[in-house]
Amino acid sequence: MAAERGMELVRELHRAAGGQLPPFRTEELRQALEEMRALYERNQADVSEAKSGRTDLIFLIRFRHCCLLRNQRCLLAYLYDRLLRIRALRWEYGSVLPNTVQFHMSAEEVEWFNRYKKSLATYMRSVGGEEGLDLTQDIKPPKSLYIEVRCLRDHGEFEIDDGTTILLKKNSQHFLPRWKCEQLIRQGVLEHVLS
Repeated sequence: MAAERGMELVRELHRAAGGQLPPFRTEELRQALEEMRALYERNQADVSEAKSGRTDLIFLIRFRHCCLLRNQRCLLAYLYDRLLRIRALRWEYGSVLPNTVQFHMSAEEVEWFNRYKKSLATYMRSVGGEEGLDLTQDIKPPKSLYIEVRCLRDHGEFEIDDGTTILLKKNSQHFLPRWKCEQLIRQGVLEHVLS
C-alpha cells in the first residue's frame, strides 16, 4: 500500500518504551524516500498526459500527491521525534552519552547532539556570573544538600568544593554534596543510597 514505509517508521518509534531511542533505520528511511521519488516521477508523467486531455488521470495524480505528503509528514515526524528524544538524553545523561545510546544514533544525529551540547554549555557559561550556572543539576528539587552514595565502579579521585579529595573506589560509600555527585549518578559511577 502507498505511503506505508514512512508510517512504519513512526509506529516503531511509538512502540519504543519510555522515550528510549530505537536504532536509526537508514534502510527503511531510504526505501521511503525511494518510494516518494517513484511516486513523484509517475505523477510527473501522468501530469503531462493529463495536460494533453486525459482527465481520468487527475484522481490518480491527487491520490499519489496525498501519498507523497503523508510520507513526507511521517518522515519529518520520525526525524523530529528522534531529535526531541536525543535532546532529552542530554539532560538525562549529561554531555557524555553511553555507548549503547550512541550506537542507535546516525552520524548526523551525533553531530546534532554535539552542537546542542556546545550551545547549551555556552549558554550556561553566559548565565550566573563568573562560574556560570549548571542547569542540568537538581532537575528535581533536593530534600537535603548532602546525600549518601555508593560507588559502583572505580572512578579515581574526586574533589569537592572545600578542596577535600575523595577516592571513589568500587563499593565505597560517601556522604557528599548532592550537586557535586548528581552528574556521576546519571553516568552510573555512583548510586544514591536510600536509607
